[in-house]
Amino acid sequence: MTTQKLTTQKLTTQKLTTQKPFAQKSAQKSAQKSLNKNPKKVFQKNQKSKKPSIPYFYGIHAIKAILNTRPMDAKALFIQNRDHHHNDNHDEIVALATSLGVSVQTAQKDTLTELCGSPQHQGVVLAARSCPMLDESELDGLAQQDDAVFLVLDQITDPHNFGACLRTASAMGVTAVIVPRHQSVGLTPTVAKVSVGGAESVPVVAVTNLARCLQKLKTAGVFVFGTALDETATPLQMCDFGTKIAIVMGSEADGMRRLTGELCDMLVYVPMTDNPNRPQSLNVSVATGMVLWEVFRAR
Repeated sequence: MTTQKLTTQKLTTQKLTTQKPFAQKSAQKSAQKSLNKNPKKVFQKNQKSKKPSIPYFYGIHAIKAILNTRPMDAKALFIQNRDHHHNDNHDEIVALATSLGVSVQTAQKDTLTELCGSPQHQGVVLAARSCPMLDESELDGLAQQDDAVFLVLDQITDPHNFGACLRTASAMGVTAVIVPRHQSVGLTPTVAKVSVGGAESVPVVAVTNLARCLQKLKTAGVFVFGTALDETATPLQMCDFGTKIAIVMGSEADGMRRLTGELCDMLVYVPMTDNPNRPQSLNVSVATGMVLWEVFRAR
């Protein structure tokens, strides 16, 4: 009886041993299915838990700009599966990412939307570290440029407005964009998408105290213009923009803060028609574009 029992146990052990490779194969297959269903969860699981989650950037121009300017920050590229229908922009991005050693995976459209939190991804999503803002100390060197133009954004917290301002600043050759460190939206994926690459090509400086920063610029010979709907403001086209200058744009709701306005050397405004039915103010990103265009036209 004892011998028979031991023999039975031995056969059972052999049976379990034989089945083990099949169990491993099944587990591997299950893991692969999980990757196909939700690459975001699998990618984040591989990151160290103590580190903050990596943001997901989206949009063709934003991703091209990141890969071209700071490829070391790119971690994984996700491309929409188009069932053998080629997209020239996608092919270019995949080729660039592959040459840089960035992991490339395909995913369904809905999965990409879940990854980046927006349906406006244009079929491409990139997991990458955020672009760090420059330290205030960088302004010392930038302010020495004879033709320096600084765009100061006071309390612009809407990512679409911020992104649009960066797009214009980059197009107009602004020296640097200055924002408050704690009252600004930051360089988020939405900002990067709206800026269509501008967030990667124009320096963005975060300052702790905006008033102190303006005073420092003035000491360096920078003339500070503040935009405001004020009786004492000068029409934009009557200003002299030929020296080192800073243009301060306030938020749509509140404009510039009191102390910020007091530190401006001159207040300016964008003239509008006398039509009583016109809007009373402009969107901050639209106003920024008009002011910067006049600055560089006058130069």
